[in-house]
This record gives sequence, C-alpha cells and structure tokens, in this order.
Amino acid sequence: MNSSNLKTRSPPTELGALLRHWRDVRGRSQFDLSLDTGVSQRQISFVESGRSVPGRQTLTLIAQALDIPLRDRNTLLLAAGYAPIYSEGAWNAPEMRSVTSALQRILRQPEPFPAMVMDRYWNVLMTNESAPRFFNCFIDMAARDGPRNMLHLMFDPGGMRPFVANWEDVAQGLFQRVYRESVGRVVDEETRELLAALLAYPDVKTEWKAPKALSTMPVIPISFVKDDHALNYFSMVTTVGTPQTIAAQELRIECMFPADEATEVHHIKMMGDVSA
Repeated sequence: MNSSNLKTRSPPTELGALLRHWRDVRGRSQFDLSLDTGVSQRQISFVESGRSVPGRQTLTLIAQALDIPLRDRNTLLLAAGYAPIYSEGAWNAPEMRSVTSALQRILRQPEPFPAMVMDRYWNVLMTNESAPRFFNCFIDMAARDGPRNMLHLMFDPGGMRPFVANWEDVAQGLFQRVYRESVGRVVDEETRELLAALLAYPDVKTEWKAPKALSTMPVIPISFVKDDHALNYFSMVTTVGTPQTIAAQELRIECMFPADEATEVHHIKMMGDVSA
C-alpha cells in the first residue's frame, strides 16, 4: 500500500484514538496490523498520531482486519470525514425483507421445539409458534410487562427462574454467553446496562461475571422442571453470514432442542396439553 492512499488534510482528532482503541481490543500491534493489511507500519503510526487520514478503501481494509462490527465501522468512517457505508435501518426495514423472510422459514423448521430471533441485546423480535407455547407451559407470558427479553425472562423470579434447575449455574453461564456472543466480541454501553440490570435481581452475585472453565461437553444444557419432570435442552445459535447491514449482523437465531429422548417425549406431550 503506497503513500498515495493517505490524505494530508487535518484529521478529526478521534480517528487516531479510535484506531488505537480497536487495536488494543484485538490485541494487535501496529506491526501486526501492517502484516494483516499490507499498510505500512509508518502509515498506521501517522494515522494514530493524527498526521494523516487514510483513504476510504484503506480504512475499510483496516476495519476488516480488526474485525470491527459494522456499526462501529460507520463511526470510524465518520471520524475520518467519510459518509457511513453500512445501513443502520431497523431489522424489519424494507431492505431487510429477504432476510426476514428467510428467518421466518428457518423458525418453522424446529417445530415443535422453540425457536426465536433476537437482537444483540437479547430482545425477542420473532418466534415460531412453539416458543410462546413452551414458555406458557410455565408462566403466563401475556401477563409480563415491557419488551420481551430472554435474559430478563431467565433472571426474573417472576419469570422462568423458579423453573430452572441449577439456576445459579445457568445464570453464570448466561453471563458468559453475553460476553462471548456480543457482536464483534465487544461489550458496548447498552450491554453493560443490561448486565447491570441483571445484577440487580435478587441473589445475583457480581462474581458470576468472572470467566470460568469451559465445559468438556459438546453443548451446555439447560434444564427446566415441570410437574416433577426434568426437561433438558440445549441451544443452537445461528447468525447471518457475510452481513452487509448493521441489522443483519446483529441478529441471531436461537433454537432449543431436547438433550435426550425422555425430554423429547415429554416435551411433545406437554406442548399438546397447552393451547396455541
């Protein structure tokens, strides 16, 4: 990458700070980033010190190498004086119609087991028919106020929490999932606010956020108790491949499947006993 890709105008002061921030987040040195992108270490140093601003193509290449989430790539472009290139439309905006149609088809496949689409903050956007029926086997979902958020549903003593076996272990595992599955492995301010809200529930311990050893099992199950029956499930999480919009990158599909044959048999019977 030659020096013609760099502009010599005075850069916005936050560009260098943003680039240093993302290098620190990813644990990459200027030399590492130079090897990953073909941009000289000297050029990267000039950008971070505020002496130069890279061209749009070079900046996009750097953002890709650092695996910066699309929403934050827009911020980086704006800091360099360029227009954003990734749409920030809603998940159900017209340009997302092909994606939402595909999501609806995906959600139908796991029936009669629960499946849902969530945003980056675990708010439920879409479900198949089985998801609300499943949770209604335990609580009256229609009586719950506010947005449908899976984490609040699991932590709330008035939600699913009383029906979760080994709830403390599950809660710790959910904290770990928030960090592990955050978009671009970055915990933003709204995610921190969500974690703080979860910590405010009764008997939730701050130390549960600390990393713990991974299970040797291929999946981590979650068990619910209904009429003295233990129902064991595990989740499969799917994301949209090669997303080109922010909304598409921040969606994920979660499907719950029985972890054993006894759970599958009892699940089908239980779902048959509750009205649609």
